[in-house]
Amino acid sequence: MRLTIRYASVLFVFALLGCLSFPSVRAEESEVAVEEPTVDDVDPSTSTGTSYDGFTPEDLESMQGETETLEFQAEVNRLMDIIINSLYSNREIFIRELISNASDALDKIRFMLLSEKKGDTSDIPLEIRISYDKEARTLTIKDSGVGMSKKDLVKNLGTVAKSGTTDFVEKAASGTDSLSLIGQFGVGFYSVYLVSDEVTVVSKKDGNDQHVWKSSANQTFTVAPDPRGDTLGRGTSVTLKLKEDAGEFMDQDGLERLIKKYSQFIQFPIYLHTEKTVSKEVPVEEEPEETTEDEEKTEDDELEVSDEEAEEKDDKPKTKTVTEKVWEWKHINTNKPIWTRKPAEIEEDEYVAFYKALTKDTDEPVDYSHFSAEGEISFKSILYVPKKAPHNFYDDYYKKSTSLKLYVRKVLISEEFEDFMPRYLSFVKGVVDSEDLPLNVNRETLQQSKVLRVMSKKLTRKALAMLRKMSEECEEDDDDDDEEEEEDEDDSSEDSKKECKFDNFYSEFGKSLKLGVIEDSSNKKKLAKLLRYETSKSEGKLISLQEYVENMPESQDSIYYITGESIEVVKESPFIERLTRKGVEVVYMVDALDEYVINAIPEFDGVKLVSVTKEGMEISQSEAAKEKEKKLKEEFKAFGEWLSGVLGSSVSKVEVSNRLAQSPCVLVTSKYGWSANMERIMGAQTLSAGAQPWMKAQKILEINPSHPLIKELKNRQEGGESDEELKPSVDLLYETARLTSGFPVSNTKSFADNIHSIIAKNLGVESLEVELEEEEPLEAEEEEEEEEEEEEEEEVDEEPAAASEGKDEL
Repeated sequence: MRLTIRYASVLFVFALLGCLSFPSVRAEESEVAVEEPTVDDVDPSTSTGTSYDGFTPEDLESMQGETETLEFQAEVNRLMDIIINSLYSNREIFIRELISNASDALDKIRFMLLSEKKGDTSDIPLEIRISYDKEARTLTIKDSGVGMSKKDLVKNLGTVAKSGTTDFVEKAASGTDSLSLIGQFGVGFYSVYLVSDEVTVVSKKDGNDQHVWKSSANQTFTVAPDPRGDTLGRGTSVTLKLKEDAGEFMDQDGLERLIKKYSQFIQFPIYLHTEKTVSKEVPVEEEPEETTEDEEKTEDDELEVSDEEAEEKDDKPKTKTVTEKVWEWKHINTNKPIWTRKPAEIEEDEYVAFYKALTKDTDEPVDYSHFSAEGEISFKSILYVPKKAPHNFYDDYYKKSTSLKLYVRKVLISEEFEDFMPRYLSFVKGVVDSEDLPLNVNRETLQQSKVLRVMSKKLTRKALAMLRKMSEECEEDDDDDDEEEEEDEDDSSEDSKKECKFDNFYSEFGKSLKLGVIEDSSNKKKLAKLLRYETSKSEGKLISLQEYVENMPESQDSIYYITGESIEVVKESPFIERLTRKGVEVVYMVDALDEYVINAIPEFDGVKLVSVTKEGMEISQSEAAKEKEKKLKEEFKAFGEWLSGVLGSSVSKVEVSNRLAQSPCVLVTSKYGWSANMERIMGAQTLSAGAQPWMKAQKILEINPSHPLIKELKNRQEGGESDEELKPSVDLLYETARLTSGFPVSNTKSFADNIHSIIAKNLGVESLEVELEEEEPLEAEEEEEEEEEEEEEEEVDEEPAAASEGKDEL
């Protein structure tokens, strides 16, 4: 036992010495590492003859003899699963891909027929036909394109991401400018497995036998000669065995909708095999009727019909109307992509018809713009401005816009781009088509955000130019009308009463322009020129800020505006009394968005915008008027201090006003705070938690020194009346000033009591106390009801007892 303990002690000592010795060794190594740089610390510029990865030419030469080249391995099932289920976000995309492939095949054969000018199938029409079979659960897309041989089927369909279109474009280098081929990635065909369990491809190419390719998206596929022989003539037929949950792709209306959505502008005709019910007349087989003797006698008694009438009756056999179902090929893509043509070749009726077909709108557009963009990215586009805003347009303002559709080579790629156009221009409808747009493999999203920004910038510039042109035409029409009125006031011709398109547009989409001023800082100056407002001099007509500036007198250096709840309210506002008397034009801003617009554009073309409801408003006046105003301020200084003391924290100060004419006083807000209208707007927000104290502006009471009420109140205060006697009048003046200035009453009870006192004084009522009768408490009534219920229950209980006693006596 002692030996064991001693042996364990020795081992423990050796272990402790080992632990102490290793750190010193690492420290020594660390010191060595500091003295000598490692390979990573060597400056590449000091070493010559080495490759980017650190190998010398000798190293590379020695490795080359032993290098083994291998291929990447891929799990075919896994790769197909990724392509089928992860590449596409919407499974209805398959029909777009198949029609696009068919269109490419038709483009190829047309190019070959035009270039080679030969072929035994040149009389076959270039078209796409789509049919379905509900009983067999199949969908077939057939084209009369270039077709595929056995070798092509194996190479194009048997090799994942192998694109026959890409090869064709590379070979036809001389004709690439005239080609418009869609499939460039070689994976679009496999989207068919989103909706089908098995796919059968039958294809016939000129000079080759017809073959059948079949696969179920597993590791294998089969190719065999078609035992039926040449049934296609030329082209390809793709038949899908649809999955159990893909029944909607056998619906006639659903297929027609998808074809129109994605491929309505394909240049080759697309026919859908549709079923419809027709009615027709069929002869009725008459059965001989047995007649009795009496019927024969009556027939003999009747007048004889002439032979001609009898012949006519015999010539018109009896018929009946029956309905039956028939199948026919319906042409789906009847609309043509007019944006590919030059604007000079297109009539206005064609633009209107295209707009109605594109948007399903029954009204004509207000205006349109057809243009081509060249540069970093090239595209063609037609933009339309609708006549009316859709229902709940601004309620859905922050949802993705579907008004602008993006096409690549006439095939719809997407109609939901959040950043394709600014949100405030979401009312603009139209198409954008590009031949060289960089897309992701699934062709659903743009590959480069830079390209998207460039396109958005160009589209925005064109849309704003279209709106600016509309506004300028409206202003020109107004000038022409003024000239005609000067020449002949009695002339009332229809030409002089032209309808302003921009006014109609602004009444529907004016809020969008204001939202643009708020959101788009780069274009807010352009948008500000498109804004329209009613003013104190416009007589109900909307004018631009530019027109306001042009009408300003030379002495005026600011644009005066007032914000409020409605036109009626701001017209009667005390804030504009003196301005209107002096002939100064005031802009009426009664939209809630105008409060935010003013924050975005504090000035217009170098002219400041001044609110008439805030402090610091200056009006140009003579030196004599300025001197008079200065004296009045000195005269009412003490009275203002007294008023401020009576009102306490309700106002920050009291000043003599330069904006009042008929009103005794008004409440103005500080220059950089909220206006009364803004406080009303924020208070009406559904989720508003109340404004912070620093958000609300300080209120300044401005008094009119010429008003009789102010004069009398000043005289009484200076005459020695106590504050308690004058306070009700001061409070009433303050509350009425709140109302006329756009603020709510601060204390409704006190305000109502003051009003009642004034009414009582006018009516000669000495006291407002009401003599009330004593009310019986509700608890006593409840106790009486409970006692009555108890008495009724006792009576009910006594009746059965009496009846039982009578039975006992019997």
